[in-house]
Amino acid sequence: MAGGAGASDVPLRALPLLAALIVCLAAPAFFVLLTPWLGWLLLTAGLAVAIVSDRRDGVTPWRLNDPPSGRPRPSLARDLSLVAAGMLIVSSIPLAAELDDAAMVRFTVALGGAVVVPYAVSRFVYRDRATGFPWRGGGRWSRLQWGWLAAVLALAWLILPFYFITSGVYRNWPVVDTGDLIARLFVGVGAVGIWDELFFICTVFALLLRHFPVAAANVLQAIVFVSFLWELGYRAWGPALTIPFALLQGWIFLRTRSLAYVVTVHLLFDAVVFLVIVHAHNPGAIPFFLV
Repeated sequence: MAGGAGASDVPLRALPLLAALIVCLAAPAFFVLLTPWLGWLLLTAGLAVAIVSDRRDGVTPWRLNDPPSGRPRPSLARDLSLVAAGMLIVSSIPLAAELDDAAMVRFTVALGGAVVVPYAVSRFVYRDRATGFPWRGGGRWSRLQWGWLAAVLALAWLILPFYFITSGVYRNWPVVDTGDLIARLFVGVGAVGIWDELFFICTVFALLLRHFPVAAANVLQAIVFVSFLWELGYRAWGPALTIPFALLQGWIFLRTRSLAYVVTVHLLFDAVVFLVIVHAHNPGAIPFFLV
């Protein structure tokens, strides 16, 4: 993981944690409360606290300092500003699931920008490669990893139909009753699933790991991850599913160092999401679900 691979030994300190928490709480302001002004206020306040924290540590915000040990100390304000930039870009569009051409273009531009802008700024402006996309960083997959893929399919098959249908949240996705709409739903669900890992794990989580222990960084990224999924449509008791999923994806990525693996996990899960939405809108079309 670029910039954050060796960050598990970073001590947890109150002021940096406060700054990051305030920034990450902008996500529920944007995506759950749908209150942009509150999100902007939280981002501004969090970055202000991060600047104070940097200065207390002798770090010039938005620049790298070389402490006596010779190891570069990253600026918390700079890294949180990259997280904030991504959230601002995502929050610029409504996240309600739609399948028309204009909506798909909006999603492509905004979600793509939320990944590309932090990456480009980190690489070409700050030149520290704080974010990255290690496709097969962990080598060959173990039997345990293959077993988890099978378990993901089984758990998704058992849980997702019950969640989507009994809660009624499948109505947060458009009716898909033609071949064209079903194809668009398939592409959209898969594309957003890949993007989730590029942004929440390879960008937000990677940046936070430069400043916090693994557990704290994982909880912080999960706040952003789950808030996004809420506006996307995973409502009602959806957080009971999305919170563990977000935390597990962060933990799995840290253990495997493989973007390919966490994307595969996510796509298997989302394949069942896709089938459940089609099934819910077209009862009897897919006969192998229990609900």
